[in-house]
Amino acid sequence: MNEEYGRLEIRLSELLEKSGMSKNKLSHKAEMNWKQIDNYCNNNITRLDVFVLCKLCTVLHCRIEDLLVFIPPQKHDNT
Repeated sequence: MNEEYGRLEIRLSELLEKSGMSKNKLSHKAEMNWKQIDNYCNNNITRLDVFVLCKLCTVLHCRIEDLLVFIPPQKHDNT
């Protein structure tokens, strides 16, 4: 992945751990496929689905900034 512009990190696994909810329970409550939940937990997503993000925030009672974190690009000093 090209990180010239930074990247987004999905913090779903941390939110699940804090809530005590399992992937299976989240899958059921958010009406999502377990594998899709697993991919979000492992940051294995190339295109975010706004509807999915809304479902996750609603079920986990969190804000989008709790779920997504922007990691700025690393600055390389070429001097």
